[in-house]
Amino acid sequence: MSAELRYPATTRWRPSPTIAASIALHALAAMTIAFHPETWRWALGALAANHAGLTLLGMWPRSTLLGPNLTRLPAAAIARREIALTFDDGPDPEVTPQVLDVLEGCDARATFFCIAEQAARHPELCREIVRRGHALENHSRTHSPTFAFLGLGGFRSEIASAQATLTEITGRAPRFFRAPAGLRNPLLDPVLHQLGLTLATWTRRGYDTREASPPRIVERLTRGLSAGDILLLHDGDPARSSDGRPVVLEVLPALLQAIRAQDLRPVTLGHAIGP
Repeated sequence: MSAELRYPATTRWRPSPTIAASIALHALAAMTIAFHPETWRWALGALAANHAGLTLLGMWPRSTLLGPNLTRLPAAAIARREIALTFDDGPDPEVTPQVLDVLEGCDARATFFCIAEQAARHPELCREIVRRGHALENHSRTHSPTFAFLGLGGFRSEIASAQATLTEITGRAPRFFRAPAGLRNPLLDPVLHQLGLTLATWTRRGYDTREASPPRIVERLTRGLSAGDILLLHDGDPARSSDGRPVVLEVLPALLQAIRAQDLRPVTLGHAIGP
């Protein structure tokens, strides 16, 4: 399947109010400089402040000011007392199969945001994720640390290529996208719209890639836990506890126990959102 795979949007992309205001400011600055050249310092200063503000928003993963962003499940899912467990940066041949076994033992479903290059190395593991009733979603092709600095072309290349790879492996096109580290810029939203993908971040996270204490991670994830929450963990590159064991494998059983104690049901994002 070609890396140029596209899922054309059925509606026209509309910028968020924040992005629309930024576009208007750029137009106003250009007109001001054209008709009043002596004001160019003020105009460029306003644009610099605007870009600084957009950069800060891009560093806020849960922000909805740069476009739609799923940070909690919808009302219908909350009424059904559903939550979403999500795992990033896999698949990992050591950790992911053990995560799948723990989930299966508790009859829990989860969403795996996979790096396409990793998925291509372990296609059977990706198919096993889907076979066990979980969802496999798009986490970019390479998980580049400079992802947030890409332009339109770079975003299209990273995301469309990953979309094609993951679809070819599993036979199912991902519906959701999560940016590496949750960081982005205003040019991401039109690309996701064009590809028919929904940006999904999280309600709470355990910082399990750098925290080596399972009890602290569990406490972060369960503090204020309620229906509709989207929880972020990692089956790829997790931190390791003092005995060298991936912390996610020690966190997950305790987390699932806390979820059951509140009569919450872990489901995939696709199940919670619906068709």
